[in-house]
Amino acid sequence: MTDGIGERILVVGSTGAGKTVLAGELAARLGAPHVELDALHFAENWVEVPDEVFAERTAAATEGAAWVLDGNYSAVMRDLAWDRAQTVVWLDYAFFVSGWRLLRRTVLRAARRQELWHGNRETFRKSFASRDSILLWFLRTFRRRRRQYEAAMVDPANAHLSFVRLRSPRETEQWLANLPDRREGARG
Repeated sequence: MTDGIGERILVVGSTGAGKTVLAGELAARLGAPHVELDALHFAENWVEVPDEVFAERTAAATEGAAWVLDGNYSAVMRDLAWDRAQTVVWLDYAFFVSGWRLLRRTVLRAARRQELWHGNRETFRKSFASRDSILLWFLRTFRRRRRQYEAAMVDPANAHLSFVRLRSPRETEQWLANLPDRREGARG
């Protein structure tokens, strides 16, 4: 165990909550690899890889003794990530907090033409005028995600997991500030 939170950590929550940012910071602080499920799930041109390939990639990425993984994909989460993890950090932010963060992030990424993975970029058209809009995805999945993670916390199949439920960005900042920082030259 690494300071009570384990060495294999899942960061979950609604779209736009900040899973990837938190997972990256946790991984850096704990000296563990950061695994971003979106990077394993999408190929070039936003093509979703087959479930078998996604599962193989996720299995390989979570073989090690320590990792911090972010994402919500049910295709691999239950059988691979949840069984191997020690801790689940759930960013359970209010609808408007996550929605605002997502909107801001989406606009900035599209305006900056920021590459995400494998040459993929969010565009204004894809984000605001498409059936595949990340904003529509957020609206469709926000409540479902909350129900899923509330159920997961009490599911006996997850008795091996420690859950950290963070309900606001401020609470997340305070929690993170109390974790040791293992980076070279870091204090704490």
